Amino acid sequence: MNSPIIVENSFLARLARLKLGTYSVAMVLGNKIHLSGATREEFLNDPYWVAHEMEHIRQFQEHGKLGFLRRYLLDWMRHGYYNIPFEVAAREAARLNASLYTQGRPLPDPAQMHQGAR
Repeated sequence: MNSPIIVENSFLARLARLKLGTYSVAMVLGNKIHLSGATREEFLNDPYWVAHEMEHIRQFQEHGKLGFLRRYLLDWMRHGYYNIPFEVAAREAARLNASLYTQGRPLPDPAQMHQGAR
């Protein structure tokens, strides 16, 4: 897997942040992680958040861009944001895989992970 590209102050992520009503957001499109309300450093210092977004990159690769976006949007309409199966899987990946993204530091308390939208 190629290293993802991180886009700070993304207009697309800003739209998502406003829609979700949250302070900060990361969103994946293909191999790019778009940030709004958070810096690259803040994002990379949260291994749970990184693991979550890396799961979305894996999902994009598995389903293709159009397949992922189609399912994501349909499931959002059917189940609401928090219950989108892709989001459920990404939250689980955050819990299971955060240790892969600690950059040699101890894993923080899970209560400190980025909460995203609810």
